Amino acid sequence: MIRITYVTITYNAAQVLQRTLDSVLSQDYPNIVHLIIDGASTDDTLKLVDDYIARSNAAENGHRIQVTSEPDKGIYDAMNKGLRSLDGDYVCYLNAGDFLPAPDTVSKIAQQVENVQCPAVLYGDTDIVDGEGRFLRHRRLAPPENLTWRSFRQGMLVCHQAFYARTDFAIATPYDMQYRYSADVDWCIRVMKAAQKENVPLLNLHMVVANYTEEGQTTLHHRESLWERYRVMEHHYGRVQTFLLHCWFAVRSFLKH
Repeated sequence: MIRITYVTITYNAAQVLQRTLDSVLSQDYPNIVHLIIDGASTDDTLKLVDDYIARSNAAENGHRIQVTSEPDKGIYDAMNKGLRSLDGDYVCYLNAGDFLPAPDTVSKIAQQVENVQCPAVLYGDTDIVDGEGRFLRHRRLAPPENLTWRSFRQGMLVCHQAFYARTDFAIATPYDMQYRYSADVDWCIRVMKAAQKENVPLLNLHMVVANYTEEGQTTLHHRESLWERYRVMEHHYGRVQTFLLHCWFAVRSFLKH
């Protein structure tokens, strides 16, 4: 039975955290570790976490919860703290406000992994929800049938919350702190590069594995995020190819309108 670790980064997240905690608590799969990396919140975030721990213990669901609360240098610093505390076979970053779609989501994921020889990455689809957790739409960018690190030339085809990295690859690939908004894109690409180098397959789960809250840091800092993502693509795919691809993106967007 594989062990899946969820890492949730929080900072004054009391307004949106409850649905994230509830979705993990409701999972019928027992072998789950939930790391909550808090940046020294001053609202009710930690009270919600304490209640979550009590409810999980009462449910005797087999889940293990670990909490750290201390100042950090931003979300990617907190994510690296999560990497240093990893336990189990796979890790997924499920941030405050994001949640698992159904109580059997993890069971279905684990069942698929049993039929494949330790994939380096498990990936699936994402639904977009609003600030209240209500369904808005399916994510426009959809994962390809056969994902590789080169796939992200067309954009981040797999949402960070729908990307489960095998822990050995994840630990060996810390988030690059030079990026403020797009280190997750760079991280996913580097994990997939490492998998290809070791000739380890990636597994398409063919299911919605995450509900993603639209109002995140990337949305709030859209212009800065786009520029940073362009730099990530230049680094991995080359300056000329990245420029030409973005010219095509602009033309395609114009033709659609």
